[in-house]
Amino acid sequence: MHTDKPLFLFTVFVISVGIIFSLSLSAYTIFLHRGYSEFHFFIRQFGVGILSIIIIWSLSRLDPDKYFKPIGFSLFFISLVLMSVMHFLPESYVTAAGGAKRWIRLPGFSLAPVEFFKIGFVFFLAWSFARKLNENKKTLKEEFKLILPYIGVFLVAVYLIAILQNDLGQVVVLALTLAVMAFFAGTSAKLFMLSILGAISIATIAIATSTHRILRIKTWWATIQNMVLSIMPDFIADALRVKDAPEPWQISHSLNAIKHGGLFGTGIGSGTFKLGFLSEVHTDFVLAGMSEEIGAVGVGVVTLCIIAILYRIFKIANRSKDRVNYLFALGVGLLITFSFLMNAYGITSLIPIKGIAVPFLSYGGSSMLALSIGIGLVLMISKKANLK
Repeated sequence: MHTDKPLFLFTVFVISVGIIFSLSLSAYTIFLHRGYSEFHFFIRQFGVGILSIIIIWSLSRLDPDKYFKPIGFSLFFISLVLMSVMHFLPESYVTAAGGAKRWIRLPGFSLAPVEFFKIGFVFFLAWSFARKLNENKKTLKEEFKLILPYIGVFLVAVYLIAILQNDLGQVVVLALTLAVMAFFAGTSAKLFMLSILGAISIATIAIATSTHRILRIKTWWATIQNMVLSIMPDFIADALRVKDAPEPWQISHSLNAIKHGGLFGTGIGSGTFKLGFLSEVHTDFVLAGMSEEIGAVGVGVVTLCIIAILYRIFKIANRSKDRVNYLFALGVGLLITFSFLMNAYGITSLIPIKGIAVPFLSYGGSSMLALSIGIGLVLMISKKANLK
């Protein structure tokens, strides 16, 4: 039995690119935190990157019949418990963002349980869907009864993530992954469409009941409204125009950084928009920062590598005879796909920006470690797939 070496090599390459840009794009952030050394973010990302590669390699060496399910269940239940209890921990044990507790503070680093929950949730869905769902024709009512327990689990996740952690972006990723996995597990196209409509309804309610989310939508609309409304009749344009929208500085600077990079970029380390114009440039706006320094061609090469990763993952899914393995590999590929697209569309103002990390490229240990566990598990089960 052999693991899928191309998947391992492409993943290592993208992790390496992320490490390089954690040094290049963090210059201004280091300047603001005068207690940090100039290599602060690079050293931390380098350490997490090496650990992630070790995790991927180590998991790929294990016997899937013996270790795959115990690791998957452990990820799901431990991360679910951590997300549940972290809101009751004292401030000294958690790190907050926007007033919401999102990280558990450990010696030397912080851990975001939601990142590990996403991988565990995909495993839980794969394991359960393989037992409960099949291709046999059912009425919509019968399908709904089968899918109802999963909706219940998802609503618990909505409460823990969107409400307690104030993070709607992660919920959107999970909702899309749940809907697509259920469809490929055997549910009908009609239920799939109803699931998407239900997810849109929940997202709409979550936005309408949150002041900061409404403000974010207004900021996004302010960026594109002139272009969109210019092709509409005046009476419609006047009704849809938001006149008191805040200036979309982040998105404007993101678009300018991409434009400034052109085809070939200004050179690694030579970008200017990272110098205070784009906050979080090494995390949420890493693609914009990379675009300025290595241009459309460089970002295109990195994107092709991510597409290659997805191709290998989906190939492993397609060639897996075990339905649990098939659905799990599919789910991991979907998580990477939706996370990458949401960030890429956000920084180019196609959709409102959300704080979704770019897989393997954004600075941050939890996201990289969790995805590395996911890739390691996919490599583990690749040994049982016919990849020839």
